[in-house]
Amino acid sequence: MAVRRERFWLTRDSRETTVAASPEVVYDLVADLPRMGEWSPECVRVEWTGGATGPAVGATFVGHNRTGPRGVIRWSRRGRVLAADRGREFAFVTEEGGRESTEWRFRLEAVDGGTRVTESYDVHWLPVGFRVIDVPLNRFGDLQGAMDRTLARLGAAAESAAASTDGSADVRTERVEEVR
Repeated sequence: MAVRRERFWLTRDSRETTVAASPEVVYDLVADLPRMGEWSPECVRVEWTGGATGPAVGATFVGHNRTGPRGVIRWSRRGRVLAADRGREFAFVTEEGGRESTEWRFRLEAVDGGTRVTESYDVHWLPVGFRVIDVPLNRFGDLQGAMDRTLARLGAAAESAAASTDGSADVRTERVEEVR
């Protein structure tokens, strides 16, 4: 997916990596949204809502995030699962002001030696106030770095899970707190 920047703010981007684990192992980790904070440097935690207990199309959740210098910018967003196709794709959209805001997608493709994982986002709508801070906070660069770290952490956990004797994806990683 090509980067498209309009009027000095980000709208869409993607990053990818290859992981030495099966697409099913990778999916089981990334679709376990309450664990997203183990992979993403921006995500603090996620809770399923509305009776949802796991990844299914239409399942809802609330995600709590932070960014900026020393993590001082904090926000929470409601979201909904758009795709939950084990071993192939997991996607969700967040909401802002009652509107669909940003769509996040993890595509998984079996390749020699494991799985190609592509993480992408597509911003549908954000309030003008959020757009104003895109440029001075370098959200474009921050999100690229965050996606790279997310994929690296997810990959390490998936490879560890794949190497375990039972193939279980229940490997917990220690979250490294970063000061930016």
